[in-house]
Amino acid sequence: MMLNERAGVDPALKTRRALIVDDELLIRWSLSETLADRGYAVAEAEDGKSAVRALTDGHDRPDVVLLDFRLPDSNDLNLLSRIVSLVPDGRVILMTAYGTPELAHAAIERGAFRVLNKPFELQDLTALVG
Repeated sequence: MMLNERAGVDPALKTRRALIVDDELLIRWSLSETLADRGYAVAEAEDGKSAVRALTDGHDRPDVVLLDFRLPDSNDLNLLSRIVSLVPDGRVILMTAYGTPELAHAAIERGAFRVLNKPFELQDLTALVG
């Protein structure tokens, strides 16, 4: 049970949380700023290990995870599967510059909410996240 629920606060009013996992600082920054402007509390991770640590060490799970497909320590769908298992109630959006129909299909089968091909428009992302 979340703290807001125990305190009698409407769960619909709780702060939405996002985790952005991308090794490119500029992409993390732009996504973080965009989501923060829309009311999200945003955490960032630069690789898969940091993402898993953020999800296992923290007590507030994100509502959405924006996950880059290719990271310094991950370039397959195993990290996606791990993250989906750690945030079963959240949306995991896989971002990739290497998208193929086969990759998209496999990612959806493993629990991704959507696969977003890079580059993308930030307004497309915010509509998808919201």
